Amino acid sequence: MPKPLRTKPGAERARFKPDVILTFDVPDAPAGASDEPLRLLDFLIAAMPDRKRTTVKDYLKHGQVMAGGVVTRQWDQELHPGMQVRVNTSRQFQTFYNKRLSIVYEDDDIIVVHNGYGLLSMGTDRVSEGTAYWLLRDYVKRLDPRNKLFIVHRLDQQTSGLMMFAKTVQAKETMQHNWNNMVLERKYVAVVQGTIDPPEGEVRSYLAENAAHEVYSTDKPSEGQLAVTHYRTLKSRGKYSLVELSLQTGRKNQIRVHMKDLGHPITGDRRYGADPSPIHRLALHALTLRFIHPVTRRDMNFSTPIPASFHKLI
Repeated sequence: MPKPLRTKPGAERARFKPDVILTFDVPDAPAGASDEPLRLLDFLIAAMPDRKRTTVKDYLKHGQVMAGGVVTRQWDQELHPGMQVRVNTSRQFQTFYNKRLSIVYEDDDIIVVHNGYGLLSMGTDRVSEGTAYWLLRDYVKRLDPRNKLFIVHRLDQQTSGLMMFAKTVQAKETMQHNWNNMVLERKYVAVVQGTIDPPEGEVRSYLAENAAHEVYSTDKPSEGQLAVTHYRTLKSRGKYSLVELSLQTGRKNQIRVHMKDLGHPITGDRRYGADPSPIHRLALHALTLRFIHPVTRRDMNFSTPIPASFHKLI
């Protein structure tokens, strides 16, 4: 009977050991409690009475504490009811860094990111690497090879701003199957050509797509999907206006088409009739994303600053 093959000493692959992570939820303040804000270090010491104070301080010092989905070393960070605090007792949390993509929030179920202008959300027939999905998938796999990542929704390559990914099948399916009920608010800002009159209102049409993959409006329900966009002018100056846009529906290129329909295309949107852009980009940014967490059912609300280049135009 042949002897079993033996692996050379030192060649064995080390078995993956998952990190030991403790999770704590910041409770609501009891009635009559002091107005003093709750500090992170005080909260951790109270939440882990079996750990020495020096041990808790070391967790903070070495990047092993995450508050509100972001790694922090700030002992006096203010905590708010509903916030989640996580402590990795095994090692420091692995952080993600990319010039064009940043993590705004992360927990066991979802990741919310700020997607930079020009970065593809997901792969295409021509591009598979270097997308937001590819970068984040590599990150979660480095944390644990068993981790997965799922696309929930996406942004156009020419649109910057907030986007969400799921880390579990449950989170993905819950969000996608109940999108209209789970997403409470999606706001964008855009710089459009000219001054819109009236300065605020609603655009409603049915959107269809032609053979050249160009989306257009039609008044025939049988030809397209209903799309509703609410707009509000924030500021106008010269050739441009800064406009806030809220989506009642989320169709492909909805905002771009509706601004064209108003006669005020988004700056830099050559596809839909705009002039060349002085800032060399499409002036559209996903500003706010508010939704019900697919697992905890908490109200999650995220916002990002308006790009500085938008302010320069107006």
